[in-house]
Amino acid sequence: MVTDDNTGFKIWAVDNIVYGPVELPTLVSWVKEERVTGDTWIFSEAKDSWNKASQVPELQMFFKSGGVGTAPMTETQLMRTAGIKTGALRRVKIFAGMDDGQLERFIKFMEIAKARQFTEVVKQGDPGDAMYLVLEGEVRVRMMIAGKESILTVLGPGEFFGEIALFDHGPRSADVVANLEATLLKISAAGFQKMAAEAPDLAAPFLLAMGRTLTQRIRADNKRYRDTISFARATGA
Repeated sequence: MVTDDNTGFKIWAVDNIVYGPVELPTLVSWVKEERVTGDTWIFSEAKDSWNKASQVPELQMFFKSGGVGTAPMTETQLMRTAGIKTGALRRVKIFAGMDDGQLERFIKFMEIAKARQFTEVVKQGDPGDAMYLVLEGEVRVRMMIAGKESILTVLGPGEFFGEIALFDHGPRSADVVANLEATLLKISAAGFQKMAAEAPDLAAPFLLAMGRTLTQRIRADNKRYRDTISFARATGA
C-alpha cells in the first residue's frame, strides 16, 4: 500500500495521553522499539479513523496476528510505504553498483530517520552506534571550538557520515546538524553485524564501495593540506 509521506498518525498511549501527529517512519520505529504494540490505538489523519496498530495496513507486517487475509509486505512495498524508492537509494553513491534485488534486501537492515532543520543528528562526544546516509536535505559537520562553530564539511543527498561507528563505538568526533529538513538512512552497528552474518553478499560490496569513497576523501584532504602548506611557505606565513 502506497501512502503519502505527509500522512500523520496519532497514538493513544498507555498513560491515556494522545501523542502526535507523527510521520510513518517515526511510528514504525516506535513499533520496532515496542513502544507501540498491536493493541495500541492509532488514529490515521488520512482516513480520519482509529484502529488498533495490528489493523493499520502500513503496520500489519510488523505484527504476527496481522489482518485476516493480509499478506506480509514485500521489501519493495515497505520502501514505498516509508517513502523510499529504489531510485532514491541510487542517489547514494555506495549503492550505485547494487541491483534492485540487492537494494530491496538491504533495506531490511536500515532504519529511516527524519531530522528537522537545525536539530543535531549526532553530538560530539556521544558514543558512536550507527552511520547515516543522506537521502534528502542537507547536513553540516561541525566542531565547537572556544564557543564558536567551525564547519568541517557540508553533506547532501548521496553522501554519508558516521561510518567509523560500524567498527568502533568510540565517541563521535564532531557534531552533525541538519541545515535543512533531512531524510536519512540509519545503519546501526548491530544491524551491520547482522547483515554481515546473514547476507555477506550485501555486506562485501557495501564495504568495498564505502572504502572507495573514503579513499577519495583522504586524497582530497591530503591535497588540501598540501596546498595549504605550499601557500604558507610561498607567502612566508
